[in-house]
Amino acid sequence: MTLQELRYLVALAELGHFGQAAEACFVSQSTLSTGLKKLEDYLGTTLFDRSLKRVTPTPVGREIVESARLILQEAERIRELARFVQDPMDRTVQIGVIPTLGPYYLPHALMRVREAYPNLRLLLREVMTPQLLAQLHEGKLDAGLLALPIDEEGLTVAPLFTEPFLAAVPAEHKLAKKAKISLDELTQANLLLLEEGHCLRDQALEVCGLQGLASEEVRATSLETLRQMVAMGIGVTLLPRLACNAPSLPGIAIKPLAGSGAGRVIALIWRKRTPYLDTMTKLAKTLTQHLPEGVKKLGDS
Repeated sequence: MTLQELRYLVALAELGHFGQAAEACFVSQSTLSTGLKKLEDYLGTTLFDRSLKRVTPTPVGREIVESARLILQEAERIRELARFVQDPMDRTVQIGVIPTLGPYYLPHALMRVREAYPNLRLLLREVMTPQLLAQLHEGKLDAGLLALPIDEEGLTVAPLFTEPFLAAVPAEHKLAKKAKISLDELTQANLLLLEEGHCLRDQALEVCGLQGLASEEVRATSLETLRQMVAMGIGVTLLPRLACNAPSLPGIAIKPLAGSGAGRVIALIWRKRTPYLDTMTKLAKTLTQHLPEGVKKLGDS
């Protein structure tokens, strides 16, 4: 049993097609098929059901695929430990970022990181929290920037800052004349939310005490859509502070929330057994030392 055979195994399980898996592994289809047959002969069991339109792992095959992923991650960890022992900040790191944070935080973060570590290359991918966590565990991402809390084992969590929530209302709305807006006033004024799957939706519901709400007529697919809907007078919403730094839309008034202290904690997370421990630790430290306008260090009032 070889690491290459395990790579064939994982690729076929993920793609469900021999040709696509072979292309992903940069080998011919016959080479991949031969390698998988050797692996099945060695293990004495059938790993894939080939009778289906999409090649699918058998029940025991699924368990072996998960073990193979762990083995490949550990092999990569060994390789990276040996390769980058001299300079932990001279490497490429793949980071997932939630969509409600990426456009508003990354320009600032990338500039600060590039100034501090010009040889550190960050490959960034916008992805919602459930997919980010899954890809982190699968080794497809090295780290993630997201909002807490998360309930996952095997991860290191480095909180970076607290980002307050603000109220966004149509400029002509009666609430736009107020210095501050209470949560009660906001929830009674046709509260608009993001669609299911965005952690910001769940956080907004929790802040407003509306967990379980499922009756909205309209749900936005992104913060920019949400902002446009408010500008059109369709309703009101909560926005994270950094999203309010973006170029403002005509027709929107941004107001602080009265006495709520509502917000979210943004963190950098990575696998506890990452080969990039020094990299992640230094990256987190740099990000906490250079915060964008409008957010707060943890513990600040």
